[in-house]
Amino acid sequence: MTNTSAGRRPGELFFVLVMLVFSVGAFWQAYAISGFSGKTTPGVFPMLASGVMVISGLVILVNVARMPAPAADAPSFFADILTLRHIVLIGFVVGYVLVMPSLGFVISSALFLYCAFQFLWRKNPVLMLGLTAVTLAIIYLVFREVFQVVLPQGTLLQGYF
Repeated sequence: MTNTSAGRRPGELFFVLVMLVFSVGAFWQAYAISGFSGKTTPGVFPMLASGVMVISGLVILVNVARMPAPAADAPSFFADILTLRHIVLIGFVVGYVLVMPSLGFVISSALFLYCAFQFLWRKNPVLMLGLTAVTLAIIYLVFREVFQVVLPQGTLLQGYF
């Protein structure tokens, strides 16, 4: 929801454009599943969902573009939205994605969760280790046992986890 009384917020127009690009990309990928070949093909629901995303993104883009630009004295995008805390967490996520193929799901998820918990809460490391273990056990049970998802084992320690 946009703040129409005070104008656009810093970075709002850019964010809407990025979301629209991702929505169009999602629609393109959904179309690649089966195209418009029939009403019951596997790509119908993904195309409907991503089509709604594209239409919504266009409507939001038009509304945001009509709003006055942020005031000169408004906080900057980096000071107000993309703080150091967000940048560090984005770095954790990028690192998680990069190490997953070699370390596998269990170890990379444990490292990610521990680092994120410790960074965000700054509590006793042993407590964060316990929280990581419980959280990872729940995630593992839900995805591996309940949903029966084959989780990546990694190439470095293949066969151990």
